[in-house]
Amino acid sequence: MLRSAILNVMVAAARKTARGLKRDFGEVEKLQVSLKGPANFVSSADRRAEETLYEELSKARPGYCFLGEEGGKREGTDKSHTWIVDPLDGTTNFLHGLPQFCISIGLEREGTIVAGVVYNPITEEMFTAERGKGAFLNDQRIRVAARRSLSEAVVACALPHLGRGDINLNRREIATLQEKIAGLRRFGAAALDLAFVAAGRFDGYFERDIKPWDMAAGLLMVREAGGYVTDLDGGDDMLSKGHILAGNEIMHRELLRQLQQAAKA
Repeated sequence: MLRSAILNVMVAAARKTARGLKRDFGEVEKLQVSLKGPANFVSSADRRAEETLYEELSKARPGYCFLGEEGGKREGTDKSHTWIVDPLDGTTNFLHGLPQFCISIGLEREGTIVAGVVYNPITEEMFTAERGKGAFLNDQRIRVAARRSLSEAVVACALPHLGRGDINLNRREIATLQEKIAGLRRFGAAALDLAFVAAGRFDGYFERDIKPWDMAAGLLMVREAGGYVTDLDGGDDMLSKGHILAGNEIMHRELLRQLQQAAKA
């Protein structure tokens, strides 16, 4: 697989950042942790990882804007490009010693996500995608699953907790799907959930109340792997609305119908 110059920059930044995260993950019990909100922890590892990404990406493309989970928006001279970055997606997993977390880097050009990287430092799975060029896992082309029936589908989702999200709505959505699908999974890292849809491991994924850095890279991967991604209203406003649904064409359509019915109940 021949990567573009910009994707090489993103992969290199992710790999360098991963070295620090792997070290900190090995000493997870020693980390100094502070509360960032209900059940939403931020560690010194998280902050260091974002700074590493900022330094590496800014060195390669000094004018680009930067939107990160920890530092917010940092303006650049090139307003047409923005890095959208989650240095540690799956922070709660990380701090509990669960190896289901990743670095997520998306590049937005004039309002469109054009490149994405999702990297799990522990499994060393590197998911990459560029607009119009396909999606890959460790240089092998990936495609969304071809299953056509909800009864065969395994779907990833979120579970609102400790005051975050609409718990009653989520219960209705889950109750609706439990009667129709093969399984639900809650893994706790949105970017990896989307990457797993792109790789055909999950047949669908939906979540509410998430941020642009949780989904920017992953939504491009699903689309480049032949899948469909919308907000939960069926539109293309995921980043601003903060909710998302992904799957192949048939799964997406059927899941959207079921979830919209649950929302009206």
